[in-house]
Amino acid sequence: MPVIRLQTYINASAEIVFDLSRSIDLHKISTVHTNEQAVAGKTSGLINIGESVTWKARHLGFTQILTSKITAFEAPNYFIDEMVSGAFKSFKHEHIFNVKNDMTIMTDVFDYTSPYSFLGKIADVLFLKQYMANLILKRNAVIKEFAENPMKYKSLL
Repeated sequence: MPVIRLQTYINASAEIVFDLSRSIDLHKISTVHTNEQAVAGKTSGLINIGESVTWKARHLGFTQILTSKITAFEAPNYFIDEMVSGAFKSFKHEHIFNVKNDMTIMTDVFDYTSPYSFLGKIADVLFLKQYMANLILKRNAVIKEFAENPMKYKSLL
C-alpha cells in the first residue's frame, strides 16, 4: 500500500486552515483542472464527521466517481476521510494540523490501495503515486493561497 506524506507550511491559524481543508467549495476550485463536481451527499459548505460527498471528475482520461466519508474529526487538529466507493480498492486520507511559531503545518497522509492487484502495483510505481501526490500538492497550494489572503478566505466561508 503506497503512502504519500506531504507537509505544507501556512501563515494562518489552524482554525482557518482546518476549515478550508474541509470546504467542498474550495475543493472544487482546487480541482478545476479535473472538472471535479460534488454530485451527491454534502455538495457545498464545510463537511463534518459522518458526512459523505460523491465526486465526479476526469482523471487519467477517464470519468471517475468516488464517494468519501469523514470518519474521524477533532477541530482544529485533524480529520480523516475514507473512500466508501470508487476507483481505488481503498484509501484513507489523514489531514493533520499543528501550530509552530505562528505557522500552521498541514500534514497529509494519503494511504491507498490500487485496484487490479499486480497491475495496480505497477501503475503505482510508473505514475499513480506521483499523480496523486501532485493532486494533493495543487490542492494544498490553493488552501495556502486562500488561508493567507483574508479577503479570499472570507469570500469562501
